[in-house]
Amino acid sequence: MTTTSHEDLIQAARAVLNPHVVGGRLFGDVGSALVTSKGNRYSGVCIDTGSGTGFCAEHSAIAAMVTAGEYHIQRIVAVWRDEQGVLHVLPPCGRCREFIRQIDGANIDTEVILGQGRSARLRELLPFNEWPDPLA
Repeated sequence: MTTTSHEDLIQAARAVLNPHVVGGRLFGDVGSALVTSKGNRYSGVCIDTGSGTGFCAEHSAIAAMVTAGEYHIQRIVAVWRDEQGVLHVLPPCGRCREFIRQIDGANIDTEVILGQGRSARLRELLPFNEWPDPLA
């Protein structure tokens, strides 16, 4: 398995950015890339649609991974370019954090890239994720 650095993964997410407006909705302005425990890389973009039917870039990258028959995410990142062209790393939203966790139990230890030289394990971003103890 080859190692994918933070910068490599950030650049892979940047490479899929392709903003496009359709009917007042913006598609592809956030890109995500992930690398699996097997060393394979998957990427995707966000799609903003009406009625809550759209999805985040992380969902798109994870769907590509699952389509290929993989489930364990070693590392993931999402990026967005502002109006001045400056690239930003975005932390996953709460829905994405829970989605990552539910794809595979081991993903609670996925490394989430938060910026240049900054990352955290999913468990740090999603505290109290275990099922609660029953009341006696």
